[in-house]
Amino acid sequence: MLLSMSPAVSAEVAVIVHPSNNVALDKAEIERIFLGKSKAFSSGETAIPTNLAAGAATRSEFEDKVLGRTSAQVNAYWAKLVFTGKGTKPKELDSDGQVTEFVAGNVGAIAYVAASSVTGNVKVVATF
Repeated sequence: MLLSMSPAVSAEVAVIVHPSNNVALDKAEIERIFLGKSKAFSSGETAIPTNLAAGAATRSEFEDKVLGRTSAQVNAYWAKLVFTGKGTKPKELDSDGQVTEFVAGNVGAIAYVAASSVTGNVKVVATF
């Protein structure tokens, strides 16, 4: 039975925000934002969490390293919240390039990409 489509060698994941966002985030705060438990940064700015598309290797790494859950567990978590009306899943984009472009154009955006994909248009607040 195939349990994971991720490569055996894991890549470093960079959590990114808009360059003007001066927030400092730890792993627990990032987890709360991506699980819908917190809707804003400590500065009060509304947070717009953004995921890579389901099945992306970097997304699986993020879910494992930061959320401490498998993709199936994250999907089940969000299915329950959406079904009960207690949450809205984060926005999803198809590629690191689309994610970086979205974050660069939205002050409240927070997302993650492969660390090797980071450009000068965004600010890295954590790596895992």
